[in-house]
Amino acid sequence: MNISIFGLGYVGAVSLACLARDGHRVIGVDIDAAKLDLIRRGKTPVVEAGMVELMEAVAASGRVRVTDDVREAVLESELSLICVGTPSAPNGSQDQSAILRLTKSLGAALRDKAATHVFVYRSTLVPGTVEEVLRPLLEGQSGKRDGEGFHLCFQPEFLREGSSIADYDRPPFTIVGASHPYPVERLKALFGHLPCEFHATSIRAAEMVKYACNNFHALKITFANETARLCEALGVDPFEVMDLVCRDTQLNISRAYLKPGFAFGGSCLPKDLRATLHMAKMRDVELPMLGGILPSNRSHIDHAIAKIMAAGKRRVGLIGLSFKAGTDDLRESPLVLLAEHCIGKGLSLRIYDPEVQLSRLLGANRRFIEEHLPHIGSLMHANLEAVVADSDILVVGAVYDGLAQALAQQVQEDQLVLDLTGTLRQAGLKGTVLGLCW
Repeated sequence: MNISIFGLGYVGAVSLACLARDGHRVIGVDIDAAKLDLIRRGKTPVVEAGMVELMEAVAASGRVRVTDDVREAVLESELSLICVGTPSAPNGSQDQSAILRLTKSLGAALRDKAATHVFVYRSTLVPGTVEEVLRPLLEGQSGKRDGEGFHLCFQPEFLREGSSIADYDRPPFTIVGASHPYPVERLKALFGHLPCEFHATSIRAAEMVKYACNNFHALKITFANETARLCEALGVDPFEVMDLVCRDTQLNISRAYLKPGFAFGGSCLPKDLRATLHMAKMRDVELPMLGGILPSNRSHIDHAIAKIMAAGKRRVGLIGLSFKAGTDDLRESPLVLLAEHCIGKGLSLRIYDPEVQLSRLLGANRRFIEEHLPHIGSLMHANLEAVVADSDILVVGAVYDGLAQALAQQVQEDQLVLDLTGTLRQAGLKGTVLGLCW
């Protein structure tokens, strides 16, 4: 392909070199004359393993040229990768000034082009930027419409400084956010040979996944370091501990627990977090990330409560009471706290949980429910249909076999369903279905 790359920092320079190596004709564009001069002479503008030899080779191949002329690059290419920086502003927001200036120039250049052009934004962008900010700029400056005179998409990059060439050749996945199939097809032709899964998604999801991935990386680093600080105070080898943590690929290093839903509870996670924080406090060890988990979990419960109260419904049906389906364990169940709040606000509450039989509750489990919901016997109902029929709003906090089908038959059009599980979006319910965070 004929490709133009705007912005020749780490992402842009590495992409230019690798694409040219793979046989494409590449035009590099930057406002920094020093970078352009280096590439013309076969030198690399970024310090990166393997870049010295690679840039020298592709510069000699005749497949690379550089310019500061935006119009020339757009007219002489069919696809543009936009890799300019989006640094932090002083208040923490994203400084988009460079990408806005460039997008205006790209739109102006496109006005003079007859053939369709694909713009691929790779710069990290706040979700909504491509569709709400950049698309109107391109359309206004070019006089053309997305999907007709040009195509617009977002492709997050996952190149780590220091190993960018290796990451380019073996990425974790390729993600393309687009609203039309054509740019997806073009990028599949460009990157489909790489040894990874290729995913097409919405533009907003593609924008957000870059933040989610980087935040997760930061979270993992901080988790390991906070664990190490506590280990040091306790006389434990942190490398041995974290090596064992990583050997669990069923729950720890896996998809487990990484799905949006309701808050956690039960007899293990809350108490072990508290014990961890107490151990740290007694040894003057600061663990701010771990210390923020329980307050964040409580905020999730409060978010659900706020949605129930905002509905303005007096008769509430709660499906699920234990901390997770398949158990009768009510200890520190977030659904118990939710039920407690509804009662405190004077709402009429009915509860259905086929796993919970009050006569069987023993020990700490029984003591917990007697403390939080002493009159639970009058709230529990063994018949789902009765709970549904007597409720204006159903709060689904757990999923049981056949529940979605039963609700599809029983929920009426005037009823509201608050889904805390994320499983009822495609259930075909007659009533209005709200998600907790979706």
